[in-house]
Amino acid sequence: MRLLILGGTEFVGRAVAEAALARGAEVTVFHRGRHEPPAGVRTLTGDRTVPPSEGLAALADGEWDVVVDTWSSSPSAVRDAARLLADRAGRYVYVSSRSVYAWPPKAGLGEDGPLAEGDPDAGEVPYAQAKRGGELAALDAFGPDRSLFVRAGLIVGPYENVGRLPWWLGRIARGGPVLAPGPRTLPLQYIDVRDLAAWTLDAAGAALSGPYNLVSPPGHTTMGDLLDACVQVTGSDAELRWTDPETILAAGVEPWSDLPVWIPPGELYDAMHTADVSKAVASGLRCRPVRETVADTWAWLESIGGAAPQRPDRPSLGLAAEREAALLAS
Repeated sequence: MRLLILGGTEFVGRAVAEAALARGAEVTVFHRGRHEPPAGVRTLTGDRTVPPSEGLAALADGEWDVVVDTWSSSPSAVRDAARLLADRAGRYVYVSSRSVYAWPPKAGLGEDGPLAEGDPDAGEVPYAQAKRGGELAALDAFGPDRSLFVRAGLIVGPYENVGRLPWWLGRIARGGPVLAPGPRTLPLQYIDVRDLAAWTLDAAGAALSGPYNLVSPPGHTTMGDLLDACVQVTGSDAELRWTDPETILAAGVEPWSDLPVWIPPGELYDAMHTADVSKAVASGLRCRPVRETVADTWAWLESIGGAAPQRPDRPSLGLAAEREAALLAS
């Protein structure tokens, strides 16, 4: 496979690049040169935030079997790249998001659910519209038979630069009493970035097209299993203090941002942790155990000194230590 990754140096793009290299693919990464690309790739540099005549100049020549695009901002950047490559690439894989579904998405929603508005010619727009606009841009250039939309949900694993699982690992590694948001048996739905990468390459090789929800099956793990795994792999003396959602919410703690990953039962939980992924599972999606994801993420964090990289376009996550201490004391 001759693979072009638009990105390829961070989190999802890097995981796809490494997985493709391990399979013997010929991998080219197009990026801005801000991060070191994986060893073994061919590198092209450019900037999709400037006019395409300048920013995409490095892509003027070359042919590829598959393009993988992880862009999360202006849909017009997807439009410009897809149009440029439409006659020189076989398929376009756009790593989209389950955020493209119209709000609020009902529990158990499949790929046929109602969608948010999107404009392939738009500039900076909110995340949901950006991802839907990106889908439409890819569809316009490559058509329905040559475009694949990976509608991911919560993505975790090594190289995470958003700060969800790394925050929990760092907090639990410090030890002591830890505010653990209940219920302990709350089912979680996420995707390990390496499982996303493997499925994406398989799907591209099998010439799949159209949208696929890509997260683990509902109930793949629980909040308790996740935090227990964090305690085990860090070897800390952390004591998980399980606290009911009502108490946490009454204290003004924000789900998802103050306590990453966690969302109490309700509308937002249904949207994030109950997707129908039967289509992806039927096409070969396999999800590794939660302990493996947690252990490998911890090993990666230790290898880089413990501090995870942080995307500049995303806010820092996690409950401040003094607020957690006050809640535990009360």
